[in-house]
Amino acid sequence: MSFTFSDEHIESYHRHGYAIFRQIFPESLLGDLRRVSDRAREIARERSGGQVQRLQPVGKFDIDQQPFIDYAELPPLNDAIHRLLTPRHYHADSDFMGILLEPAELPWCTAWHRDWRDNMAGLPLSMWDELFSDIRYFNQVNCALYDDHSTWVVPGSHLRRDLPREVERFPDRPIQPPNLEGKNAEERKRIFLAYCRSMPGGEQVILNAGDYMLYRNTLWHLGSYVPYLRRATLHDGVLTPEFKKFITDAVEISAERRKAGHAMENPNR
Repeated sequence: MSFTFSDEHIESYHRHGYAIFRQIFPESLLGDLRRVSDRAREIARERSGGQVQRLQPVGKFDIDQQPFIDYAELPPLNDAIHRLLTPRHYHADSDFMGILLEPAELPWCTAWHRDWRDNMAGLPLSMWDELFSDIRYFNQVNCALYDDHSTWVVPGSHLRRDLPREVERFPDRPIQPPNLEGKNAEERKRIFLAYCRSMPGGEQVILNAGDYMLYRNTLWHLGSYVPYLRRATLHDGVLTPEFKKFITDAVEISAERRKAGHAMENPNR
C-alpha cells in the first residue's frame, strides 16, 4: 500500500508534536540505505568502539552518498514535508544528517530531554525559549531502515513548558540517565524500561522499516537501545535557512561559553 498524505498528519504534528509517514520509501531505496548503513556501522565502531550509537554527519565519511541523495530527492517525501510545514523546509543536509545505530555490547539509554535546552551545555536558555513554538525551527527526523522501537516521547509537550509533575520527577539539571554502575545487560534493560516509563505521560513510538517520523525536538523525548535488535535509523533535520544558522550559532556560542567557564575554573592555565 503506497503512502498517502492526509490532514491526519497535520493534526498529529500540531497536537502530539510528531507525524509519521508510514511506508513512504520504495523497497529499492530502503535496500540501498541499509547497505550504506552497514558501512556506517563499521566506521562508527572502528572510530569509537562497540557502544557507539551514531555516525554523524554522514557527508564527512567514506560512504556511498548516492542513496542519501535519492532519499533527499524522493518526491512523495518532499511533497509531504512541504505540505506539513512549508515549501522553504528541506531535509537531508549532509552536514547535519546522521545514522543512529544499536550498541554492540550493552543496552543504553539517553536521559529524558528537550533538545538544545537540555543537551547543549552553555547555550543561553533565551535562545531556545524565544523560538520554542516557531515552526521554522526544531524540526527533527527519525527515519527507520529497520523496525525501531527506541524512541519515547511525551505527546503534546512541544506546546508548553515543563509541568510541575515533570519538574518533580527531574528536579536536578542537567537531567541524568539512570545509574548503571555494576549492572549487567539484563539489569540495564529493566532499569531503562522503568526509567522510560517513569516520565509522566511518556509513550513508546513504534516505527516499522520505511517509516519516517517528523517531530518537534522541543518535546520531551529519549532513546533507549538494545544490542540484540538491529538498528539503522536516519537522524535528520528538516531545516530552514534560519534553523541552520541557529544550529551554527548555538554550537559556537556553547563552545565559547564552555571555554570561558573552563578558563575561570582554571585561571592559571
